[in-house]
Amino acid sequence: MKIIESLKIKEKEYIEKLDNGMTVIIIPKPNLEKKYIIWGTKFGSIDNRFIVKDSEEVIIPDGVAHFLEHKMFEQPDGTNSLDTLMALGLDANAYTTNDHTAYLFECTENFYEGLDELMNYVQHPYFTQENVEKEKGIISQEIKMYDDEPAWRLYMNAMDCMYEKNPIKIDIAGSVDSIKKITPDILYKCYNTFYNPSNMIMVICGNFEPEKIIEEIKNRLVSTKEEQQIKRIYPEKESKINKKFKEIEMEVSIPLFAIGFRDFIEEYNTEEIVKKHIAIEILLNMIIGESSETYKELYGKGNLISEPDMDYEFSKEYAHILISGRSKEPNLVREKIEETINQYLNNGLDEKHFNRIKKKIYGNYVSEYNSVGDIARMFLADKIKDIDSFDYIEKYNCVTKEYTESVLKNVFKTDNMVMSVVRNKK
Repeated sequence: MKIIESLKIKEKEYIEKLDNGMTVIIIPKPNLEKKYIIWGTKFGSIDNRFIVKDSEEVIIPDGVAHFLEHKMFEQPDGTNSLDTLMALGLDANAYTTNDHTAYLFECTENFYEGLDELMNYVQHPYFTQENVEKEKGIISQEIKMYDDEPAWRLYMNAMDCMYEKNPIKIDIAGSVDSIKKITPDILYKCYNTFYNPSNMIMVICGNFEPEKIIEEIKNRLVSTKEEQQIKRIYPEKESKINKKFKEIEMEVSIPLFAIGFRDFIEEYNTEEIVKKHIAIEILLNMIIGESSETYKELYGKGNLISEPDMDYEFSKEYAHILISGRSKEPNLVREKIEETINQYLNNGLDEKHFNRIKKKIYGNYVSEYNSVGDIARMFLADKIKDIDSFDYIEKYNCVTKEYTESVLKNVFKTDNMVMSVVRNKK
């Protein structure tokens, strides 16, 4: 078992790669009552074309990863594992993202009973023509519901602006038409390919002895499956944005906006991407965070309702910044953000403001280690990207003002800037 320690925050992680290829990560928290487990597979909405070993290319309908997540809970005896976990008093759930699917629960009691159920249903899929057809109706309603959700339409239109062919612009749930093509055979094919232990990561956080919990996991694993060699096929990386602007009308009281900056990563280097991520978080807070002059001015004049959401989303296949919020004057917000960026490009970053925000970002990283759920989800999401979460603590001091200014120059470019708006119907 490999042990990694962060001396700065006095935390340890224990990592073991099992004989079947599955990675298990344990972060002990002996002083916390809550326990959290999350089991993820590297199968997300963008993984719709692949080759297994030397077989022919497989192309699956959009939305299969999400559909599979829904179906994993159903058991041959008619029970639902999610209901079983909830009856034990556990807070259980599952989710699908662009690059992974995860199953989880949090509890203070009945952890091992929950572990039995979790490891049983994730390792024993049950798909029939009848239950697949039934699920199509349920997910079709979910897709239609999201189609009527302004915030989701805002996000998807921003993706459409930034990408022409990248599958990240496809709805995670697929479309009503695409899920009609899903069959039990397709689900079993994807399960057997992507739910292979060698493609999965389990993260456990709480009051555990690493060696003992590892043995408990091993005792509940089914017989080892042959490691799958998956070649994922994605469109060729694009060299420019798709379009600058997209606006739609929906029933909203105040217009919604999303301002994006497409980041073009030539070579995915985990050490560099962590440093860049830290620098971008600092820059976003300096440009439009609640302590920035730009935010204070816009908020003071009623042009921003609250601090915008700010995020940097990335993987080996995509990378972009999103600033989203509500404003009666979305174009004014965009102009002020551009103006602030240009001021920083011309005059450099204010050193006192930079240091203050940098400390705030570090404080945010440290505070995440107070919650077993935050820790486990963070370690899984980072590990999917081949990043160790401690790297954000360790690389923090490497992010200087000069380095951050270089990121500002290379990423926050007008040519790479897009805007999505949802306005109220006239």
